[in-house]
Amino acid sequence: QVQVVESGGGLVQPGGSLTVSCVVSGMFFRVHDMDWHRQAPGKQREWIAGISTGGGRNYIDSVKDRFTVSKDNAKNTVYLQMNNLKPEDTAVYYCNPVVEVLGTGPKGYWGQGTQVTVSS
Repeated sequence: QVQVVESGGGLVQPGGSLTVSCVVSGMFFRVHDMDWHRQAPGKQREWIAGISTGGGRNYIDSVKDRFTVSKDNAKNTVYLQMNNLKPEDTAVYYCNPVVEVLGTGPKGYWGQGTQVTVSS
């Protein structure tokens, strides 16, 4: 079984910084691409950033130049460093790794999310 756990959320003032993390654990063969999504109150969940197996990174325009996604393959952990945070970044942040379990092939998993609130 695969577990995905996000952490590091909290309350931060506008212009501040925060780093959220996501750890993948359990019985699996390999972790492939790892994505971050977020869901703001009253809005649909949206993809915001991703890092591929080879280390390539992509971002939605609204976070480009402010957010940085990185990973530690040895720890099966992905990070999202967020700078110059804005009130509109307030949301629950979800990790969505593609995990390959022997005998079933790669598929996406979700964590429970971590709340990020940007407010003065």
